[in-house]
Amino acid sequence: MRYSIALVTIIFVFSCRSGTDRRPAPPPAPSATPEARTPVNPLESDTLIARNTSIDPAHAYSDLFLDSADLNLFIEQQHLNDTLARELHNFYNARNFQYAWFDQDGLSEQALAFSSLYQYSKDSSTGRKWLDRELDILQGDDSSGQKLDPIDPTLQRTEMLMTWRFMNFLNDRYPDKKQRLDAYLQLIPVQKQDPLEMARTIIAQPDNGANGPVYQALADQLNDYVQLQEKGGWQRLPKTHRNYRPGDKAGFITAIKKRLQVTGEMPAPDTGDGAIADTSNLFDKKLEKAIKSFQHNHGLTPDGHIGPEVIKALNIPVRTRIKTMLVNLERMRWLPADSDRQVIIVNIPDFRLQVLEAGHPALTMNVVVGKEGHSTVLFSGRLNRIVFNPYWNIPPSIVRKEVMSAMEKDKDYLDEHDMEMTGQERGLPVIRQRPGDKNELGRIKFLFPNSFNIYLHDTPHKELFSRTRRAYSHGCIRVADARGLAAWLLQDMPDWSKEKIGEVIDEKKEKGVVLKDPVPVLIVYYTAWVDEEKKLQFREDIYAHDSAVAQHLFLP
Repeated sequence: MRYSIALVTIIFVFSCRSGTDRRPAPPPAPSATPEARTPVNPLESDTLIARNTSIDPAHAYSDLFLDSADLNLFIEQQHLNDTLARELHNFYNARNFQYAWFDQDGLSEQALAFSSLYQYSKDSSTGRKWLDRELDILQGDDSSGQKLDPIDPTLQRTEMLMTWRFMNFLNDRYPDKKQRLDAYLQLIPVQKQDPLEMARTIIAQPDNGANGPVYQALADQLNDYVQLQEKGGWQRLPKTHRNYRPGDKAGFITAIKKRLQVTGEMPAPDTGDGAIADTSNLFDKKLEKAIKSFQHNHGLTPDGHIGPEVIKALNIPVRTRIKTMLVNLERMRWLPADSDRQVIIVNIPDFRLQVLEAGHPALTMNVVVGKEGHSTVLFSGRLNRIVFNPYWNIPPSIVRKEVMSAMEKDKDYLDEHDMEMTGQERGLPVIRQRPGDKNELGRIKFLFPNSFNIYLHDTPHKELFSRTRRAYSHGCIRVADARGLAAWLLQDMPDWSKEKIGEVIDEKKEKGVVLKDPVPVLIVYYTAWVDEEKKLQFREDIYAHDSAVAQHLFLP
């Protein structure tokens, strides 16, 4: 997802290299925070633009930098024409040659988002199998703690091929030059910013529809939070180790009511609709309703009680909420534009699956996602096959880490769990679980080809769906209503009525069916969004993706 092209006919400034040291020279460090200025748009220039040396490692979005000589070499090796070479040079000049798709820890969120969007769009303008394989390897790499080296030739090539693909993608997706230029500037951050200044810039931008209604709905809410921050935010509540319930009286209750008036769960004094703000110390029915609303909008169990979890969520500062909204707005820029079609969306932090038809929910259900250490990745695919009464082919990693030790402790482990060994591969037994009530995939699985062997499936552990935090699986996504999802997917295939689905399941034999029309699936990670009832939603950053992005996106 990077572009790298050099003009062979133009003499360019190369970084100094001595002996065998090919490490890129760090860009000059300014004496203060980089001067705020309107960025030069690389695509607007018919000539080479100046290198933006105001970006140094302390303020750059990425902590990896290329050498201009490596870009020139790439252009020469790929035989790129002068126009593309100039665009690539301008792309990296505008970023002071920092990597666009990697940081020291691996692929950036922008790289993951673009990879997903590219696959979703079936774009073939730069169909490079080598790049696709390398991205799969990088996304599946679990070598935690190992930092990437900016002078690694494979890494450099991957970076620049990604940029080349990105440029081709923009040209195909945005025939309108204005939208193409806006996307070019907005999609890949260049340097860290103050979150409030970043928010004000977004609010001031006219809505041209380029980012879609999901983005614009959250951007509209951002304006309210910026105004709250400018007024001083909200007061921090004292911690509590008890639960307050309806009927309780305490000075603490008054403070809770005032806090909920700030964000609108309870009427405030300045609403202008004649409502009188409640500042009593009684936990009444109105407060219970307001607490349930707050809990629902923050992914908490809506029991109407005030306990430590509610206080913790109420005390998250306005500035932190603004950062969360900005991180999610960055993600929403990468949403596919064709929201008028059928699509299945799984939002990992919300533990929920939605089937959308023309942008409106047709089916909603709880899901269980990957637990810590087995984090479900972000990607897209096309659901094209359903398997009833599936065998579970147990992944080698689970066989090695879990099944082998269990077999050593209990010689009857396989029989007790309806499992069978079908062979040996690379020194490990090949084990599968037979269809039935004990099968971990339940009675139905839904396949959408992807490089991570992740799919949707039923489960025998129905009790998990009633829990608030549902991160328990090994990476695949368990759905609460597998039969309902199967019936929706097969509704246009007359031979597959709900009765037929039930009959096939009762046979307890594996049977697959190919969909007449594959349905897009988007696996997303939104911790802030506006729902269909126009309510602002926040969720816990369960995989710490938000905090990782914030380190690169915001100034301290």
